[in-house]
Amino acid sequence: MSQNSATSTYLTSTFTHQTATHSYTLKWCSLGSSSSPPLIFIHGTPWSSRVWTPYALALSRSFHVYIFDNPGFDKSPLEQEISGKSFEPSSKVEELDADLARQSEAYAALFKMWEKDWSGLKPHVVAHDHGGLMSLRAYLLHGCRYASLCLVDVVAIGPFGQSLFDVVAEDPSHFQKLPDMAFEGILESYIRNAAFSELPRETMQMLKAPWLREGGKRGFIRQLCQAGSRNTDAVEGRYGEVREEVPVKIIWGAQDAWIGVESAWKLGEALGAKEVVVIEDAGHLIMYDQPGQLGVELGQWLSAFQRPS
Repeated sequence: MSQNSATSTYLTSTFTHQTATHSYTLKWCSLGSSSSPPLIFIHGTPWSSRVWTPYALALSRSFHVYIFDNPGFDKSPLEQEISGKSFEPSSKVEELDADLARQSEAYAALFKMWEKDWSGLKPHVVAHDHGGLMSLRAYLLHGCRYASLCLVDVVAIGPFGQSLFDVVAEDPSHFQKLPDMAFEGILESYIRNAAFSELPRETMQMLKAPWLREGGKRGFIRQLCQAGSRNTDAVEGRYGEVREEVPVKIIWGAQDAWIGVESAWKLGEALGAKEVVVIEDAGHLIMYDQPGQLGVELGQWLSAFQRPS
């Protein structure tokens, strides 16, 4: 990647949002011509918008591409409680919980700010991991409308979660007290388990880096608490509404150790997906295990919506 290409994906724009109890600062950027159809990439946990960089660059030739870091990930800081507001968590886990519902609300607010520049066009959305549930919550609960939706190894069908989520949620303070070396070892093992193939050293360092900075350990623990307690109850029963209005494609790694491939077929049925594609020799981090094949699948899907010149 050239230096110019790399700098074009720097998240140089800032969006702020307040809910009744929390404030958010989201970092984002857009690529490509503003006259092209909008395309949004949403990342999951514990990743960042950087997992989408090569795809955002390539597709910005045909689309106006938007990427952003979810609250508490990489360039976007953790949510902040608003002083004097009535946020009363029922437990220590809920106090630490990054809360996917609030993250989804912040994404929906960012979406509606972008929407003002689309001249009535609806965006295409590509989402990974909990970004899938965020995209569905924004659509069903916050009125965000899409031209198409491509879901890649997403959290969307319950029950889900890894044993690590439950262990952290039992005693978050124990993990906060871990020595940095021990924490980094757990973090690296966690990331490694998401890939089918061994990740290149520079990729591993990039994925770990946001959580090794000052405050990163606390942020990572918050995300794991949220991952262990979040649920799909508010929207899963309404997926039929999506199938009636939005074309959906589902892409899944055949060897996804985090969310088994059977979820792809269940979700495909629930959403009436036009395509369910299972990619061999790929785990949860399909964008690193099989980047070329994922790129072809995304390109084929999105090109079908392009108007003939």
